Amino acid sequence: MKIADIFRKEHIVEELQSKTKRDVLAELSSVFLQGDVKISREVVVNTLLEREKLGSTGIGDGIAIPHGKISDLDNLIVSFGRSMEGVEFDSMDGKPAHLFFLLLAPENTTGQHLKTLAKISKMLKDTTFRKKLMEAKSKNELYMTIADKDDAC
Repeated sequence: MKIADIFRKEHIVEELQSKTKRDVLAELSSVFLQGDVKISREVVVNTLLEREKLGSTGIGDGIAIPHGKISDLDNLIVSFGRSMEGVEFDSMDGKPAHLFFLLLAPENTTGQHLKTLAKISKMLKDTTFRKKLMEAKSKNELYMTIADKDDAC
């Protein structure tokens, strides 16, 4: 499974403006909804918030991987956002999240959904990778950093 197969440069938010969990979810979702995906932003945000009630997707080390399943979605989609300031995300370590990968999946894709989450998690365990994401100077540099790491994993 290649993240690059479902991830586009247009799905990157170089500097998130949001200051709350709900707003981060809405901002990261909005990059999908400007294109081919025809789903209400509120439906997406509410689905993601329902998933957050099961346990925060803020996994610590400044990382959050919010995800959810949407019935009207045809394919897996991923967005990435970065917050230099950090956003309180109820992370396991109690620290703000800076790096966000948001994954949306069709309801019937459990295997692919879990494989994608596992791949993103594996990539983010690398402290050098996280540092490169924080230091990237452009959307293009962020995309290339993610694509290169994807190829290496």
